[in-house]
Amino acid sequence: MTFVEDTQEGAIVLARQPVVQTYNLSKVYRTGFWLNQKIESLKKCTLNVYKGETFGLLGQNGAGKTTLLKTLLGIVRSTSGHGTIFGEPLGDRAVKQKIGYLPENAYYYDNLTGWELLQMTAGLFEIPESVQKERIPQLLDMVGLAQSAAKKKQLRQYSKGMVQRIGMAQALINDPELVFLDEPMSGLDPMGRYQIREIILSLKQQGKTIFFNSHVLSDVEMICDRIAILAQGELICIGALDDLLGTTDFYHIKGKGGNREVLEKWIPDVEFDQSGWRGHLEGDLQDFLASLRLMDAQIISLNLARPSLEEFFMQELQKRGIRASS
Repeated sequence: MTFVEDTQEGAIVLARQPVVQTYNLSKVYRTGFWLNQKIESLKKCTLNVYKGETFGLLGQNGAGKTTLLKTLLGIVRSTSGHGTIFGEPLGDRAVKQKIGYLPENAYYYDNLTGWELLQMTAGLFEIPESVQKERIPQLLDMVGLAQSAAKKKQLRQYSKGMVQRIGMAQALINDPELVFLDEPMSGLDPMGRYQIREIILSLKQQGKTIFFNSHVLSDVEMICDRIAILAQGELICIGALDDLLGTTDFYHIKGKGGNREVLEKWIPDVEFDQSGWRGHLEGDLQDFLASLRLMDAQIISLNLARPSLEEFFMQELQKRGIRASS
């Protein structure tokens, strides 16, 4: 496995106490009529998740992401290895009071309204009614379901996106310190995905620790401090995005206007077309921006010239001979 945590920044991370910690966590399922066939869903997974960070677990469908998450939650028992949450063994009941969980395909009692579901969940955590009356409206507003019609609708009348939003609200009803989210963007339109991203960033600002599974890599790249890639039950890569994707002083740049001769000094490979020009910037960015103002040029886009998370993900799978469709 590729671990990228030996940088100066990584050394600081390792000095912090893990909130989630696993060592050689494995899960084997038995199938077949005589239960004589074995499927390794997890293979010796070792990872740490630290307080206050947003940690993304990536992988194809069937890679074992949900199995790992359910094992951490104590819903599924590991076959071998061990792990802790807040220093206690996986499945500890007292620890669960500090945890919020959004399943991938949540099923709720569909005769309940959104408000009643949150009331029921709050009751399971023994949250006083006085606190519920304040917290439930806040959560409904946070997930975009504050309108009276949405509050009073039975869940059977909710769209898939609305179910996902109310699921996020119930995951936060107990004001958890650690939040597990299994495919939180599933079933959401672009506006819904934006709102969930904003909620996750808000939780991060509050110092919450967030562990979520996803195969929507663009969302992960915008949100996460560190990521891990799970492939065929095995953790093949883990680290901070900058360490994994690399940092560079080169930029992909697109623009329009300006002076060709000046642009070629800054962008040796500059190409021109009807929409403007493009290429890779070489040199100090601030000096280049100052020169743009002098020659009356405009920037259309400016991005660091490093691989995207999606490109990196595909490269890691290809190194190990794993097909994208598998």
